[in-house]
Amino acid sequence: MGHSRKRTGKDGRPRYTAYYLDIKGQERSAGTFSNKKEADKAWQQAEAEVAKGRHGHAGRGRQTFQEYVEKKWLPNHVMEPQTRQSYTGMINKHVLPEFGPIRMVDIAPEHVRAWVARMQADGASPRLIQYCKGSILNAIFTTAFDDQVIFFHPSRGVKTPTVLKKPRKIVTTAQFDKLYQALPTADAQLLVETAIESGLRWGELTELRVKDLDSETRILTVSRAVVELSPRFHPEGKRFLVKDYPKDGEYRRFKLSRQIVDKLTAHIQSERLAENDLLFAHRQDDHPKTRRPHIALDDSDLGLTEPNEHGRRYRHGTMTAYNLAKCRCAPCKASYATYRANRRATGKDSPRQPRLCDTDGHIPRDWFRRQIWTPARQAAALGFTPRFHDLRHAHASWLLAGGADLQVVKERLGHSTIATTEKYLHTLPDADETALDALSRIRSRQ
Repeated sequence: MGHSRKRTGKDGRPRYTAYYLDIKGQERSAGTFSNKKEADKAWQQAEAEVAKGRHGHAGRGRQTFQEYVEKKWLPNHVMEPQTRQSYTGMINKHVLPEFGPIRMVDIAPEHVRAWVARMQADGASPRLIQYCKGSILNAIFTTAFDDQVIFFHPSRGVKTPTVLKKPRKIVTTAQFDKLYQALPTADAQLLVETAIESGLRWGELTELRVKDLDSETRILTVSRAVVELSPRFHPEGKRFLVKDYPKDGEYRRFKLSRQIVDKLTAHIQSERLAENDLLFAHRQDDHPKTRRPHIALDDSDLGLTEPNEHGRRYRHGTMTAYNLAKCRCAPCKASYATYRANRRATGKDSPRQPRLCDTDGHIPRDWFRRQIWTPARQAAALGFTPRFHDLRHAHASWLLAGGADLQVVKERLGHSTIATTEKYLHTLPDADETALDALSRIRSRQ
């Protein structure tokens, strides 16, 4: 039962504090007032709110957005480790600077709308704005609303800029052959060919182990995936986290072609891999860091740099051009490299230890992109810049273009809905040939 309690204020005047029992039976304050009538009214209103099921108390809404997110939402919200890492970075960079010091109860839709407008004015892409508002901010306010920290949803109904859906460009078989030939090693070729033959995601592909492949039945079982994290988001402070389930949360089994199974079997035998060994592993000794070749340049033919902010120009291939003109052409960079090498040779600078790839055997995605995929893509000169993940798109498109059943392709790729798989119908460049042939036949009748 609620009640009012009399006390004496600092000025010696009587004050009345209203108390009520929350849903757990704990006594809480509904505020302090100058007379008993107002105090009684306050605790009666508080008890009425508890009876309605709105068992939050005013103090919870007075906490700042930053306090709620950092102490309540992030520690307790269930999400994948990789999602937690992404959310934390976006919250610290884009959300907290705007909403951090504001009390939860004071945040209104107009604040969210103004924040979206500012991000757009600052040059943020529509996709970034949609991710920050639609995924992160909505999730925070939805949880706060469900927990009755706030009693209306500030970001619900606030519109974000339209994200343009660009047509998907699919790697053709001819383009894949060029890319395949440009890969530097046989191991890289086998990994990329397995990707196009299976349609696996990067985390599923690089976590494949010998035990996952049945060479007799040619059945591949996808039951795990690996994600690469910052050590502070890893439960054990490591870099790679193996999850006992793929992205869709379900195991899947499908058959591979005889030729790729034979290649994988030969790879297993030549590398003498055990049952629990990774099919594709990263070894530091196999990929030594190459140094840039030193090219001798004739200083007299290099010319002068563009004018700097003071209108001064300097001769290329000199330290003054590198430092004062901020020139980063090959001769200027070579001059700076020579200067640093001479200092190290005379003991004036401590040589930095060569950077090694931080890995437990899994292939780092960024390393593979920079050292293997991007050079091969550039050498192949495809006319566009496909990502490694586009091999998965190509796998789906090739299967559907070849007449594979839509449901079979859905289960093979691990899509949650068949609508996702349908996006790959008619995505190859020659997909409209049948329509054009039909148009030609109709026109020829006339």
